[in-house]
Amino acid sequence: MEEDVAKLTHFGHYSGVDYNRAGVPLMEVVSEPDMRSADEAYAYLSALKEIIRYGNIGDCDAEKGQMRCDVNISLRPVGQQEFGVKVELKNLNSFRAVHRAIDYEIWRQGEMLDRGEKIYQETRGWNDDSGETYLMRRKESAHDYRYFPDPDLMPVTFTDEELAEIAAELPELPEAKRRRFVAEYAVSEYDAGVLTSDRDLADYFDAAAKLAKQPKLAANWITGELLARLGAEKMSVKECKITPAALAELVNMIASGAISGKIGKEIFPAMFEKGETPKSIVERLGLAQVSDSGAVAEVVAQALAANTKQADEYRAGNERVLQYLVGQVMKLSRGRVNPQLAIAELKKQLNS
Repeated sequence: MEEDVAKLTHFGHYSGVDYNRAGVPLMEVVSEPDMRSADEAYAYLSALKEIIRYGNIGDCDAEKGQMRCDVNISLRPVGQQEFGVKVELKNLNSFRAVHRAIDYEIWRQGEMLDRGEKIYQETRGWNDDSGETYLMRRKESAHDYRYFPDPDLMPVTFTDEELAEIAAELPELPEAKRRRFVAEYAVSEYDAGVLTSDRDLADYFDAAAKLAKQPKLAANWITGELLARLGAEKMSVKECKITPAALAELVNMIASGAISGKIGKEIFPAMFEKGETPKSIVERLGLAQVSDSGAVAEVVAQALAANTKQADEYRAGNERVLQYLVGQVMKLSRGRVNPQLAIAELKKQLNS
């Protein structure tokens, strides 16, 4: 059997009311019957939800009744051109429910057809607890739907020029933004997906990446430290005290060697909680990375004096112990010594 899953998606502002009879704006989006699985329908809804949010049309919060879905499902023998009899699943209130209901209804209709039973055109409800659909009413013809013209709704037409003006005002849509982030900022497709999952987050990253010398590093800080903090505090990125410019400044300081990544993580909480810039925190706490060769040599000498056993092991041929000694240098300097300079100075003093 082939499955034909046609989607009818509702958007409104309140739950439990008949939107278009209560004077509350309602938008309906109807797809062509070209989906073949619950996975495809789920992906379609997810993409549609992103587009609606990017256009600032609605929040699409299903829990608040802002998005409802009707699903039309029909099965037909492989090779048959005509669609099978349509069964409508009414008023599904979550993408998960849509996915489960489609899978169940495909199975139910398939079992009936295999037994030679007739599929009737009908409307069915979905019981999320039992994981089954149930009959609500049968509709044998268009007359049963009681369609009629609304005298208060006048036809709306647009000229090509008006359509062009509307198109020019549309925002960059999620899929196009993902492709641009990958191409322009060299982020992975996965990171691009995370960064574009919310328009405000995408705009935040876009602004930071334009100022960052290493946009990929900016993406790492946003998808790692920043999103973790926002999640813990249950905050949106619009409420974040760290501006895109401040995040880019932090990334640039790490990239230039002014501070280490370790120091960056130490100052991040102050940036998040107080909105301080990384430069001001580093200056206030004296955390600038040590790159002066004389100062680095002094810290390395202290580390070697405190770890003579490991120094002797390195001189005896155990080069793996070098990383331990680097760690001791970083510990003594509280992460302020440039790691590359530390390695070079360690080798110099160990081999002298």
